[in-house]
Amino acid sequence: AGVPTGREAVMSDELKIDQRGHALWLTIDRPAQRNAMNSAVLQGIRRGLEQAHQDPAVRAVVLTGAGDKAFCAGADLAKGSGSFQFDPSQPHAEFADLLRYAQTTSLPLIARVNGHCLAGGMGFMAMCDLAVAAEHASFGLPEVKIGLFPAQVLAVLQHLCAPRHIAELCLTGEPIDARRAAEIGLVNHVAPAGELDAKTDWLVQRVVNKSPTALRRGKVMMRAAFDMSFEQSISFLETQIMTLALTEDAKEGRASFVEKRAPNWSGR
Repeated sequence: AGVPTGREAVMSDELKIDQRGHALWLTIDRPAQRNAMNSAVLQGIRRGLEQAHQDPAVRAVVLTGAGDKAFCAGADLAKGSGSFQFDPSQPHAEFADLLRYAQTTSLPLIARVNGHCLAGGMGFMAMCDLAVAAEHASFGLPEVKIGLFPAQVLAVLQHLCAPRHIAELCLTGEPIDARRAAEIGLVNHVAPAGELDAKTDWLVQRVVNKSPTALRRGKVMMRAAFDMSFEQSISFLETQIMTLALTEDAKEGRASFVEKRAPNWSGR
């Protein structure tokens, strides 16, 4: 239920890529496994993000899960899944590399949280810029219950909300509901299950009708300035606005404002 459909849908065993207007929807397609992640899911999301950035018609990416039970329940813990079996000779882990790549993306990423969002699923949600959740969704970091800790997801979660909220999720391993997730800043909006698609589309449309150039450069600005000191960030950002003001979209935006008409974005 609620899985988006559109033109040029691409099916794989683990992930569906589906273009809907100016948004590319990536759907983790393992509902029987509560959309748990495995290598194929990680590779599929990476391919989907790369595809989105190669297509100038795409202005946003939506990440979600199939069905209405789970967004992503974390790593697949089934016997033989290979989860948590790392090669110590390799300096990088596959999940961490996807989070690294997501940090470099210049398209807005929107999480459509359609159900349980747990463990590594919290990483998927947090690597997105915006998030919409169904009322029945739950959020949690249950790793301590199986003798582990939510290590990699902390890299993208730790700045989303206050440290004590993150500490409670990590140290108790107990879930919270969607309303609480919104209260502490994990998600932007909560909607009844039957209205989740409408609310997601509403947010997507509020993003994709803006200047693609401003969105692209603006997202990179925000990410780069986030960990800078004030003097570093103001020095960086003053050069960025000077550059952005020279783009075609900036000129078109000013012209459309003066002429009292809708802008015609070139994305340049």
